[in-house]
Amino acid sequence: MSGLVLKLAPKERVLVNGAVIENGDRRSRLSIVTPDANILRLRDAIHPEEANTPVRRVCYAAQLVLTGDTDPEDSRMQMLRNLEELSQVFVDSDSRASLAEATDALLSNNHYRCLKALRSLLPREDRLLAVRPS
Repeated sequence: MSGLVLKLAPKERVLVNGAVIENGDRRSRLSIVTPDANILRLRDAIHPEEANTPVRRVCYAAQLVLTGDTDPEDSRMQMLRNLEELSQVFVDSDSRASLAEATDALLSNNHYRCLKALRSLLPREDRLLAVRPS
């Protein structure tokens, strides 16, 4: 059996195709076998006021598609533009690989994989924004 495996902590919430599901009192493991299911761990969700950096804004846009709040076709071109802008800043090979994966995922309508690839850039962006020239 292939697909996404979610390991949930007690009382953890996850959004699956627009429905919020809360785990019970024990740790559990769910196997998502539907290939096009939209999944978002609510503990990983970015709130609108937290979408205040370039990477976080693109993550938030992908998240809105996963939650069903934005049509994938309506947001695709803007997200591609944003990814292109990020590629002007993140020039190291690891970041380029993450951006390439995010772009490929976006073009194949896999917004979960796109979000996952973009989230790997968040620590790097935080470090870049923390460095201020004197």
